[in-house]
Amino acid sequence: MLKRILLTTLLLLSARPGLNAQNNAYGIDDECYQHMMAADRLIGKDGFEEQNEALLQAALKKGDKKARNLYYVEQLRNLTARPGTDDLQVLAAHELLKQMSRELGYEQYFYQSYQTTKNYFFNKDQRIKSMELIQEMQRTAAAEGSEYGMWVSEKELASFYQIFGAGQLTRDHLRKLIRIHETSENPTIRRQSICQSYLDYAATFSPDLDSVKFFVDKAWAAARSTTDTIRCNRDYAKIAAIAGNAAAYRRYRDACLSSGNPAAIGRYTPPMFEAIDALFSGTYVREARTANKLPAENARIIGSVAESQGRFDIAGDIKDYCLNVRENDMGKMLDMNLSEMDARYGNDLLEASLAEKSRQVERTTRWIMVLVAVLLLAGLLFFYFRFRTQQKALEKDEKMIADLQAANEKARIADETKTRFLQNMTHELRTPLNAITGFSQLLALPDGTFPPEEKNEFSQHILNNTSMLTMLLDDIIQSSAMDAGGYKVNIGDAECESICHLALKSVEHRLQPGVQLEFCPAMALPFHFQTDPLRVQQLLTNMLTNACKHTREGEIRLGCSLDEAADKIRFSIEDTGPGIPADQAERIFERFVKLNEFVQGTGLGLSICREIAGKLDGRVWLDTSYTGGARFLLELPLHSHSQQ
Repeated sequence: MLKRILLTTLLLLSARPGLNAQNNAYGIDDECYQHMMAADRLIGKDGFEEQNEALLQAALKKGDKKARNLYYVEQLRNLTARPGTDDLQVLAAHELLKQMSRELGYEQYFYQSYQTTKNYFFNKDQRIKSMELIQEMQRTAAAEGSEYGMWVSEKELASFYQIFGAGQLTRDHLRKLIRIHETSENPTIRRQSICQSYLDYAATFSPDLDSVKFFVDKAWAAARSTTDTIRCNRDYAKIAAIAGNAAAYRRYRDACLSSGNPAAIGRYTPPMFEAIDALFSGTYVREARTANKLPAENARIIGSVAESQGRFDIAGDIKDYCLNVRENDMGKMLDMNLSEMDARYGNDLLEASLAEKSRQVERTTRWIMVLVAVLLLAGLLFFYFRFRTQQKALEKDEKMIADLQAANEKARIADETKTRFLQNMTHELRTPLNAITGFSQLLALPDGTFPPEEKNEFSQHILNNTSMLTMLLDDIIQSSAMDAGGYKVNIGDAECESICHLALKSVEHRLQPGVQLEFCPAMALPFHFQTDPLRVQQLLTNMLTNACKHTREGEIRLGCSLDEAADKIRFSIEDTGPGIPADQAERIFERFVKLNEFVQGTGLGLSICREIAGKLDGRVWLDTSYTGGARFLLELPLHSHSQQ
């Protein structure tokens, strides 16, 4: 008994010598595989028949049924790719492949015959014939209870409707396709990647919906190949762009483009990314109509990104473009279907024994229907574009109203500022003038009215108020000169210590009783640098004067330090006054702003300081980290190049 089993095993092995080597994706004999690949390279070219015949002979010799089935697959593929092939030849090869697939027991090639033949007629613009083949395949699969056949049918239907932008129908068939794949135990179905189906399903939704990311996530989880990963990265880049996440968008975009796989990336993906990059960088030129050179599905992504960034003008253009593409596609499909119907049924119409009058009536009726359809379409387009024009005009009017309101508000604020300035100036000028007038009258009294020491005190008051009045007028003159463009700087050699001492000397008489004024350099002196020394002295004097106004006790310190690495010199003015809130750090540099209305001044001093510093290529700011009072910082380059 054991001998008989061994003998039977040896006979079986010797009967299938070629099947011991199956080192290829098709799982067929390696010699057959080589013939098949050689034939595959010659599809639609001379020499194909000889190579494909070699495949058949090798398959028969090796007893490889699958390789034999692939011979008929290659035959059909060659016929559909060869120019000038007759439709009847293709249909005959289609029927032969179905028959042999049944006999040899390979279900997938039975349904592949439908797919190949359908593609042939679809590429010849015979859409009705293509749909008939898909429906026939679906009916056959349903009648036989073939799960694989139903899966292929749903895949082809989804692809068919996707081409023509029928979103709901595409989604319905993709849903059935995904459900079959998720629940099937069929090994042929399970070997297929479902990643692209999830991506296609995501594409049926509006690009800005959360459903898109949900199904792209499912596609990512189902990815099996590098191509799947590239396509997922492409779709993640779209999602990130619409969400305004520039960093994530660039990461996914680079991951997609760096793959070096044009077939997986897609022909229109790079120009789509270029348009999105232009939107993020603000260089997108509306007149260039970049999106209008892309398919509608890519253009819609660009439109969604533009809409998320508030570029409604660009988004509106793209929506109009996509609508036109959709209308053109539907028109082309209708024309092709009518042409196909005419080609299929034209002979029957010509051979019919209808009277000439009946034909004329039918023709006239048809033209009337076409004319009515055209007029109806023209009317719809007219009302649509009229509505769009009115909508844009309304949006323009609303924007104009908003701009006018904003301008009115600015004018109101400017008027209030001017009024407040005039009131402040009236008060500020009247105070020193009254003092000068009053003390001058006292001095004019006959000798002996006041002792000499009191008269000296009156004179000092007159001098102080004259100085204050001069300072107020200087602030106004300097501010006006800057507005008129007449303020000049003269760059030359400047000595740091000399400038600081002159600034300190000019404000000594403004110190309040008990307040100390100190110079605290943090660098080796003397030190020379290139700037306008008079303007720097004016800056320091203005800031020291400001400190004297607000410091009633303690000290005021003028410091200077050097940052050679940054090629900068920095001056600091610190006081022990009440300080300035951090949220007012920028407001105090605006014109006519005074945080304390009871302190004399125009509110122009710090504003003038900032403008002068700018003309010297420097800057002035309040150090908000300082808590002992207020500290102002002036930073200037060691080599200023301003020529104003």
